[in-house]
Amino acid sequence: MGMAYEAGINFFDNAEGYALGESEKMMGRVLKKKDWDRSSYVLSSKAYFGWRGKHNRPNQSGLSRKHLVEACNEALQRLQVDYLDLYFCHRPDPEVPIEEVIWTMHHLIQQGKILYWGTSMWSGAEIMEAHRVAQQNGLIGPVVEQTQYNMFERYKIELEYQPVYQNVGLGTTIWSPLAAGFLTGKYARDTPPPQGSRMADASDDLEEAMNRRAIERNFRVVDEAREIAEAHGATIPQVAIAWLLGTEGVTAPIIGARTFEQLEDLLPAADLHLTLEERERLQTHAPPPDVYPQRMLIEQSGLPARISLPLNRVS
Repeated sequence: MGMAYEAGINFFDNAEGYALGESEKMMGRVLKKKDWDRSSYVLSSKAYFGWRGKHNRPNQSGLSRKHLVEACNEALQRLQVDYLDLYFCHRPDPEVPIEEVIWTMHHLIQQGKILYWGTSMWSGAEIMEAHRVAQQNGLIGPVVEQTQYNMFERYKIELEYQPVYQNVGLGTTIWSPLAAGFLTGKYARDTPPPQGSRMADASDDLEEAMNRRAIERNFRVVDEAREIAEAHGATIPQVAIAWLLGTEGVTAPIIGARTFEQLEDLLPAADLHLTLEERERLQTHAPPPDVYPQRMLIEQSGLPARISLPLNRVS
């Protein structure tokens, strides 16, 4: 942790549900021991799932005022700090009025318990609705979204959130930048997962998700990343992170290293800069989403398009 901090990592992502609260307790012990200047790093927590797992009672999860306030107080205690820089709504909650969520976050900011609040895995429409309600009531709206983004999962960052960027602005903290390990190159075609990998003892849900990624197109992306990595004297994960850091709309990736060795491997990605040609080579196999999916149908039909429908490509 000390080496990572000195190398320039200053954002530490947490959530009430990670290891049922034990993750935040461990982070709190580290922060207490290191005694870093509190203004020198950014600390976050997320609320929605609760920390009691299957033992959660109705009021101990979700985005109700009761749970958000209590979860915030509990996170502060576990992390041993006076305030959170970022506090995320870990998922949207259809059972709670958006007005209640925004008023609660506004009050937590006024109380000095959080500095900013954000969302995680919300749709662009839900984020814009939150801003509309906040503006109508003179309240503080969300400023950051935490979503999945990597070379295989590109829709939200590159397409769905574009109106949010343009109209109200949006910071993003990115989870799964390595596609749950697929973009490390450790998995191969028609080969069992290596011992010690996430897939070796994967749950049914994770195994299903990885099987959806294990398609020929994605293996070709990994092959291309391997060639680019060799040209730079780098590794495939470093190429994947460098691609992410060079993408408009990304504020901070959550690298999620499981071991110290993985962390050491990923840190040099901050200094790896891919050329436009290299980015285009990667995107040949994993193209960005069309602004209008109907474009492909029009082109296949042979009918003339009445309007020009541009592609939202990242350079």
